[in-house]
Order: sequence, then structure tokens, then C-alpha cells
Amino acid sequence: RVKMSAEEILMCAVKLGKNFCLYFDELECDALCKEKTLHRVLRNVNSQLLVVRPDLDVAAFEDVTDQEMQSGKGMHFSIHCYKTTTPLAGMPVAFSVQVEDKSYYMCCERERGEMIVRFKEGEVPKEINGESNIIFFKRTFTSCCSKAFKFEYSMEQGMFLAFEEEGCLRKLTLKKLSKDEVDETMKISL
Repeated sequence: RVKMSAEEILMCAVKLGKNFCLYFDELECDALCKEKTLHRVLRNVNSQLLVVRPDLDVAAFEDVTDQEMQSGKGMHFSIHCYKTTTPLAGMPVAFSVQVEDKSYYMCCERERGEMIVRFKEGEVPKEINGESNIIFFKRTFTSCCSKAFKFEYSMEQGMFLAFEEEGCLRKLTLKKLSKDEVDETMKISL
């Protein structure tokens, strides 16, 4: 005899049919379906805002003036939240941003053996079947810091969005993190 919790299997019986067959309704598929969209700016531990500059092929955390923030070019993000059948992994999200009159979505690609964060022109899909290079799992940064988050790349466990100092830039990147480690470069406030 195996015990199962309600979190493990979600089924609602509808009716008992011919030959005593039991029929179910509202079974969830493995596809991710967009549930809601949040509109936020993303801040790092230094209170800098993430700014996307597609013309320069860069996304970096920068000090932004109030006037620049009002114009909002490349810094007001849409965080697309998806329904999931595996809530323990975290809330699946995708990011997009408007720059000028174009929409860009965040994705990850392997280049020369290294994972790179990119912003490509286009829209985030309403439904995703299987794996996707645009999905990140949103989790609280630490149990005592519920207003800040870390975002794990869905296709590579232990890889998180972070910033990395590159000259005078704090460039958006993916960074490997061991299970018990706390890394402030991965702390993102919405």
C-alpha cells in the first residue's frame, strides 16, 4: 500500500461509465500555460536596474536616474508566469522587455561551450510544450528574504541569473551555484 498526498496527483472524478469505467476531468498536461503577467523593474543587490540594450547586444545592471526610469527604455520588464504541474521546482517564468517599439524576450544559448543570456526580438508564447530555453524557476532568495528572488535556468539545474563585473559593467549572466551556497550576485528584487 502506497500513501500519496493530494499535491502529487490532481484528478477529479466525473462519472462512472459503461462497464464501470471511471472518467476524469481537468487532468493537467505537461505543457506550461501562461497564467498571468507582472510588470516590474529588476534590481540587483546594489539597487541598480537591469537595462537591456539590444543594439549593443548587452543587458547590464546600471545606476539609473529618475528621468531615465520615466522613459523606461529597456528596463520595464514583463514577467510571464506559467502554470505548472511541478510546483516544487519554483514558479516557471519568462521575461520580456519593450525597447522602442519592439518586444524582446530573454533566452539562454550555448556559445563556445558557455551559457549566454540573450534578448531576441519576438513575443513570449502563451503555451510551451516540453523544455524551453526561455523558462526560469523563480524562488525566494533565502527563507528570511522573501522580497528578493533567484531565478534558476530550467534547462540546466544549478545555473542562476546573476551579474558579473566586466570592466565597468555589471553584465547579466548565468552562474553555477552549489546547493547550500548563498551568492549575492544572484539576488534580484522586483
